[in-house]
Amino acid sequence: MRRADRLFQIIQILRRSAQPVTASALARELEVSPRTVYRDMADLIGQRVPIQGEAGFGYVLGEAFDMPPLMLTPDEIEAAVLGAQWVAGRGEPVLAAAARDLIAKITAVVPERLRLFIDDPSIATPPGFGGPADGIDVARARAWIREGRKIRLDYRDAQGAPTQRTVWPVIVGFFEQARVLAAWCELRNEFRHFRTDRIAGAEFLEDRHGVRPALLRARWRRTLPERKAGPVARSPGLP
Repeated sequence: MRRADRLFQIIQILRRSAQPVTASALARELEVSPRTVYRDMADLIGQRVPIQGEAGFGYVLGEAFDMPPLMLTPDEIEAAVLGAQWVAGRGEPVLAAAARDLIAKITAVVPERLRLFIDDPSIATPPGFGGPADGIDVARARAWIREGRKIRLDYRDAQGAPTQRTVWPVIVGFFEQARVLAAWCELRNEFRHFRTDRIAGAEFLEDRHGVRPALLRARWRRTLPERKAGPVARSPGLP
C-alpha cells in the first residue's frame, strides 16, 4: 500500500470507530509495524488533522474533521451493494424500497469504471424472503422504536394460544425464515422476542416509555448471553 493511501486509510479507520483505536490495532489492519503507525500519526497531526490520543491509549478523530469521504473502493462498493440487495430481498416494503434507492444512488455517483462492480458483482445473496407475512406494520414499528413509544400486541405463541401484551419495542431482527420484534414486555416484566408473523394485531400507542432507545437496546443486549445459556435456550428471536 502506498504511504499516501495508508494515511487516508488511517483516517477512514478512525472515522468509523466510536472508541479510541490503538496503534497495534491499526498496525494489524494496515499490515505494518506499530512504529510505522506512530510515524504516520505524527505526520497526520503535523498536517493539522485533528487526531487526539497518544501511544498506549489510542487515537480518535476529532469532530472538527470535515474532509469528505474518499471515493468508494471496489470492495466497499460490493459490500454496500451486497447488503442493500439482501435488504431489498428480505426487508419489509419500505425498507426494501430504500435499499433499491440506495443501489441507484451508489450507481449514480461512482465513476463509470467502477459501475461493473454494481451491474455485474462477483458476490450475490440468495433468493428473497419467502417467509410468512408480517402481522404488524414493520416500518411503523421501526418509527416507534426511534420515538420511544409503546405498542399493544395481540400475539399468538407457537401453540396458537392468544395473549395481549403492551411492549416497549427495542429492535427488529431480520432472519432467513422470520422477522422478530425484540421488546420489553410489561406483562412479563422482561425482554421478550415476538415473531412478526404471529402478531395478530398491533395498536401503536402515543404513550412514551421514557427510556432512551439506545439505552433500552443496550439493556436488551446485556440479556442475550443469559438467554443463550439458560436452561431453555432458544435461537435468538425465535420463541
